Amino acid sequence: MAAQKGLSIGDVAARTGLSVSAIRFYEGRGLVHPERSSGGQRVFLRSDIRRLSFIMIAQQIGLTIEEISDLFASLPERRTPTKADWSRISGAFRRMLDERIALMERTRDRLDGCIGCGCLSLKKCQLYNPEDRARGLGTGPRFVLDNVSQVRAD
Repeated sequence: MAAQKGLSIGDVAARTGLSVSAIRFYEGRGLVHPERSSGGQRVFLRSDIRRLSFIMIAQQIGLTIEEISDLFASLPERRTPTKADWSRISGAFRRMLDERIALMERTRDRLDGCIGCGCLSLKKCQLYNPEDRARGLGTGPRFVLDNVSQVRAD
């Protein structure tokens, strides 16, 4: 019967492993949209388990609530998302993942050498970033953030 009538917040908490307060927080941020019973209790769709599970995964890989909200913007609020709905956001999510993976790989591969931050404290910096030429690319670790391997000589 619960599948027809919906799930209580306690049922959703038990299924997802989230605390009731976390589910209320996500509701407050507009990421889930439970209905209300005649007694005022929250009633969740089974598809809200998927939404909350997606949120948990996205947060584990470092997405912010705002980024998750942007991804969810194209999902229907008051009906179960279809496969096509989920496919639409999965493409955007995949691009975000690919960008993060590439950044992590660059960080792993370049962290012990010159990262283009302008400190010039390693001998290798003098080879890849002589006279702090990377500052022309912007602030911060340009060789990692911008995927630049070295600054070309003028």
